[in-house]
Amino acid sequence: MTKRIVVDPITRIEGHLRIEVIVDENNVIKDAFSSSTLWRGLETIVRNRDPRDAGFLMQRICGVCTFSHYKAGIVAVEKALGITPPLNAILTRTLMNIALFLHDHAVHFYTLHGLDWCDITSALTANEKKASELAFKYTKNPIYTGEDELKAVKERVSNFVKQGSLGPFANAYWGHKTYRFTPEQNLIVLSHYLRLLEVQRVIAQMMAIFGAKNPHPQSLTVGGVTCIMDITDPTRLGEWLTKYKEVADFVNRAYWADIIMAAEAYKGEDSVLKGCGLTNFLSFQEIQVGPDEWLLSSGIVKNGDLSKVYEVNTDKITEDATHSWYKDNGPLHPYDGETNPNYTGFVDGVSIGIDGKEVKTPLINENGKYSWIKSPRYDGEPMEVGPLASVVVGYAKKNPYITAVVDEFLAKTGLTPAHLFSTLGRTAARAIECKVIADYGIKAFNALVENLKTDKNTCAPYSIDKEKSYKGHFIGNVPRGMLSHWVRIENGVIKNYQAVVPSTWNAGPIDQNGKKGPYEMSLIGTKIQDLTQPLEIIRHIHSFDPCIACAVHVMDTKGNKLSEYKVQPSASGLR
Repeated sequence: MTKRIVVDPITRIEGHLRIEVIVDENNVIKDAFSSSTLWRGLETIVRNRDPRDAGFLMQRICGVCTFSHYKAGIVAVEKALGITPPLNAILTRTLMNIALFLHDHAVHFYTLHGLDWCDITSALTANEKKASELAFKYTKNPIYTGEDELKAVKERVSNFVKQGSLGPFANAYWGHKTYRFTPEQNLIVLSHYLRLLEVQRVIAQMMAIFGAKNPHPQSLTVGGVTCIMDITDPTRLGEWLTKYKEVADFVNRAYWADIIMAAEAYKGEDSVLKGCGLTNFLSFQEIQVGPDEWLLSSGIVKNGDLSKVYEVNTDKITEDATHSWYKDNGPLHPYDGETNPNYTGFVDGVSIGIDGKEVKTPLINENGKYSWIKSPRYDGEPMEVGPLASVVVGYAKKNPYITAVVDEFLAKTGLTPAHLFSTLGRTAARAIECKVIADYGIKAFNALVENLKTDKNTCAPYSIDKEKSYKGHFIGNVPRGMLSHWVRIENGVIKNYQAVVPSTWNAGPIDQNGKKGPYEMSLIGTKIQDLTQPLEIIRHIHSFDPCIACAVHVMDTKGNKLSEYKVQPSASGLR
């Protein structure tokens, strides 16, 4: 007899996401459905605007990956107008992008995903001396090296818990059977969780040095950048470099060490060795560090076959809305994409409540439309995008930067490339990508300094002919995976605009051919230890780092109330 579990909302992500799974009599997931419950609308707001405003408006899609959409909106218009920015502008954008990647990956692991691996209650029983000694197993120079330092961390959190205001530590599944860290390992991760709060501030300052502020930097413009005084000031350049080194140090001595520790502890946990039911991966080059050099590679890997990489053809990208709450069904190429809402709601049903009993619950109608997210496809096939795709493609292409770090990870953990195709591998891939940028991002800084010696150009001249029609796109990788923005310009204004974001690729529902996307496929085959505490579902989905705000965004410029939400009582079965 099958049962249905509803997890709504998925917390510690950006935006609103609902997951429903059907389990068999052995609590193994046989089917899964992903539904975004927030409407997408910013693409319609940018229409009929001056194309030079696109980047500034589109970066408001999200408050986390603001630079990603800002750059994408600017570059899409540059491509449409045939503009090539000066190398100084390109490398300055790279330095800002480096700050974003370092911030996003570290924050994801500790703040959003870390508590899926780290049991806080266990950490409070750790032996500080043993934890201090253990830390040296994973790095020669731990962030916290003394017993007293770790004792202070434990006391700080213990006092926080005793106050009864648990904040980010509330409502978690502490003591779950799939946790694998020892109390001492949990204490190490917890100490880095707290340390990151300080490091975040430094990374935000890195972005603001050339971007004027963070979030929502202001220094990119169609044709180049406006932060001329900053990139030509040795003091400002030195300030960025100092902060970069501090953050890179945290990545190597804390984040990277914790991922190695997690791989060692969890490589025997069956649930985390699943989570990759789809093995088609799509990635695109990013982090330009020279005139024709990128740290991340473009390509497609099909069916997990690392022996062959296919080149990306942007003409083969479409968005399908067969099971999405839009009037069109699809598939449509992004240049021709439409954003016309058609909400059809949920259906009555029964699910397992948090007390383990069946309760009446509104359920996803898997036979109809059930999500505000569309279903992107490449040549008709679903693709996973994100750090795992970036690492898989880079490793298959023998990208020297990716290969060096992947080989180090595999050597230190005793894992094989096949283990990358899992929730554990996806989580590790984010750290691998972060370490690549922390170790080699300095190349962009050095290239900028060298180029400035003979070239002071920061912006390319251009004009917009209102009698002409233009179309262009940005495509590249951002912290959550491959992002593309597509723009058509007519009569000097934006005629149509579409953003196909990483979480759309990963979270989309079933397409017209009955093919599921990465979120849904990642869950199938996983055994749930306790139906009232489905940590396995949370861990799988968090490994993608969902940003539903990017995938389905909404704005009302007059401040009108758009919708009202009511949290149902716990007996409803919603979590």
